[in-house]
Amino acid sequence: MAGWGLFFVSLLNYKTEKYVIAENRKIGILFRLYQLAVLGYIIGWVFAVRKGYQEREEAVQTSVITKLKGVTLTNSSQTGLHLWSAEDYVIPPNGEQVFFIVTNYIETPNQRLGFCAESFKVPNGRCQSDDDCVEGEAVIAGHGIKTGLCLNSTGTCEIHAWCPVEHSKRPREPLLSEAENFTIYIKNFIRFPKFEFSKSNVLETSDESYLKGCSFDRESHLYCPIFRLGDLVSWTGHDFQDMASMGGSVGILIEWNCDLDKDSSRCNPEYSFTRLDINLNNSVTSGYNFRYARYFKDQNGETFRTLYKVYGIRFDIMINGQAGKFNIVPTIIAIGSGVALLGAGAFACDMILLYMMNTSSFYRDKKFEIINFKKDRTKPKDGRTGHREKRSRKPAADKEAGNSTNKPEETDATLESQLPEDKRGPTVPRNTGQRYSAILSSQGAEPKHHITFSSHN
Repeated sequence: MAGWGLFFVSLLNYKTEKYVIAENRKIGILFRLYQLAVLGYIIGWVFAVRKGYQEREEAVQTSVITKLKGVTLTNSSQTGLHLWSAEDYVIPPNGEQVFFIVTNYIETPNQRLGFCAESFKVPNGRCQSDDDCVEGEAVIAGHGIKTGLCLNSTGTCEIHAWCPVEHSKRPREPLLSEAENFTIYIKNFIRFPKFEFSKSNVLETSDESYLKGCSFDRESHLYCPIFRLGDLVSWTGHDFQDMASMGGSVGILIEWNCDLDKDSSRCNPEYSFTRLDINLNNSVTSGYNFRYARYFKDQNGETFRTLYKVYGIRFDIMINGQAGKFNIVPTIIAIGSGVALLGAGAFACDMILLYMMNTSSFYRDKKFEIINFKKDRTKPKDGRTGHREKRSRKPAADKEAGNSTNKPEETDATLESQLPEDKRGPTVPRNTGQRYSAILSSQGAEPKHHITFSSHN
């Protein structure tokens, strides 16, 4: 219990810093290097690079409008000549942030609802007898519903579907190879609501012919967002014709990094382009394709359709942005964190100096000191009595000297004995036959004692 009592009493003590200059070059050099490193981090990284004095906003509000232009002519043995315009090869055609451009296709014209053989490419549609074709069962990954008959001529089940089923192969060369010269117009608006700042990637000009004749260039026409499709693909590091044959996916990233402490003209869009789909050496996972159909009616009112399996390039436009502007709050926080780091360096150096060196005990004795005012004010220093004893004894000594009736010789001896040892003269024994005489000064009212020594011959 006594230990707990001392512990609780010690909680009422107050600790204050005591500054001790330790002439230790190793610790001094280590501490200065640490201070330089912290200052370099705060000034170079926090303020210069990361702009820690700014208030930042990354929740950018954005809108994207796209528009494609270009026409091309294809010639198919089944359908003949076909003119493709933006309304035909852009899906969807309303100019969204994600769109698809047809570059190659397989066409299956004049499909009508009826009964026909399943494709031999479909494993679940193959058969050897009617038992393999369960009536009413859908062909897995196939084109229709089984009728219960196995067609020996094809080795597949008969199905109820849009006939004939797709059977053509993908053309090795893209049918819309001229799509390389199509142009795409990407209009982007951004806004940072916290700072009430808005901007667009289109040049603000009253010249109506500017956008009709310009093309994007990072140096001369940064604010002309009209891109050639062939250039977009080449900037990803791939060839347009190779990608157009099987299809692919391209990402267009527009970044806005705006320092609003500077002029708004310094806030410019930065474009980057990359291929998003996996291209594993022309494996089956490469490319991008899907199917869609166009429906018609004949003179008798019967519906028929043309099925397209299209290959092409999917474009994903992604917008990122952040803005910063000076604010006193993040500035104070950055400076405060730097001061805290400096304090951590001092703490680390203290730990090394006081606990991790051979001379740590010496430094600990110099740094830590326990002070009690009540005890220290009456404590003798250098073997002498305290202040109270000095004040109490001095008047008593004077009084005793005034009332003393001792002879001058005795008084001299008494005073001599009271002197410190280092201030006393030589001790002369009285039994040596020396004679003492005191000669009073003829002028002085105050007696002065002169001591002479003579010997008896």
